[in-house]
Amino acid sequence: MRAAIYDRRGTSEVLRVTDVPTPGPGVGEVRVRLQVAAVNPTDWKSRTGSGELAFPFQVPGQDGAGIIEAVGPGVDLARIGERVWVYHAAWQRQWGTAAQFTVVPARQAIPLAAGVDIDLAASLGIPFITAFGCLYSDGPIDGKTVLVHGGAGAVGNAAIQLARRGGAHVIATVSSPAKADLAEAAGAHVIINYRDSDAVEQVKAAARAGVDRVIEVNLTDNLDLDLAVLTSQGVIVTYAADRPDPTIPVRKLMFGNTVLRFAIVYSFTQSMLDAATSKISAALEEGALTPLPFLRYSLDQISAAHDAVEGRAVGKVLIDLPV
Repeated sequence: MRAAIYDRRGTSEVLRVTDVPTPGPGVGEVRVRLQVAAVNPTDWKSRTGSGELAFPFQVPGQDGAGIIEAVGPGVDLARIGERVWVYHAAWQRQWGTAAQFTVVPARQAIPLAAGVDIDLAASLGIPFITAFGCLYSDGPIDGKTVLVHGGAGAVGNAAIQLARRGGAHVIATVSSPAKADLAEAAGAHVIINYRDSDAVEQVKAAARAGVDRVIEVNLTDNLDLDLAVLTSQGVIVTYAADRPDPTIPVRKLMFGNTVLRFAIVYSFTQSMLDAATSKISAALEEGALTPLPFLRYSLDQISAAHDAVEGRAVGKVLIDLPV
């Protein structure tokens, strides 16, 4: 099969597209012929990280969608031919989604109803599961006020959609009118430019009883704003750590009985993953999810696709895979 691989850490220049053996499914696994794969920040971060590779080479990519064409022992043969979206394909595994085929545990291949957009399905995994975990780790959100930072980013945009669907009043922050349009399309009730000098006052006006939960992409820069608008017993959940660590005002958080939670999708419990994929799939089949603009690349353009994500391109980067 054709696959993008890397056999050493480094910039996107270490990626190359070549022929590698097509993997076979093991016990409890399925092999998926992929049609579309998505690129996430975790892909380039893993590629540039320190340490030796766990395998002779690595196929990057966590998310994608396609058709199950083979199953391993213990998997119902009826799943062959099933349309699916996959998640966590390359997490502690060799066969990611930047390839014609991937092999994943059967539970990580989620059935996809006929007629559901394959591009949107391929882009669900990391962003939507992360968003779901951030929103629901501390219980239901119906009737709550949720502040989502980075409403035009993949996780932030997913969080807006899932929070709105969950019955929350959703406030989103963005940095430009174009990004505000994306947050509005996702369903945000109120959209605020976080660069405005009165951003705190705008959030307070939109959440007169205070914000119950904050979905945070930049804790270092936003913590002061978050604490200024958060209710007592409020929760801040951060899923990103790209910047220098923030200074944590322990006493202030203590007297607010504030929960400061850190989330990474790879350590979510299986019950959380199952709940997330179930709710996401239901929303997908109902046509309730709105995609970000798609930025398309061929498999041979994998380096450019990784560079686009690392450069914070606005939209969802997809890889069209060869038939």
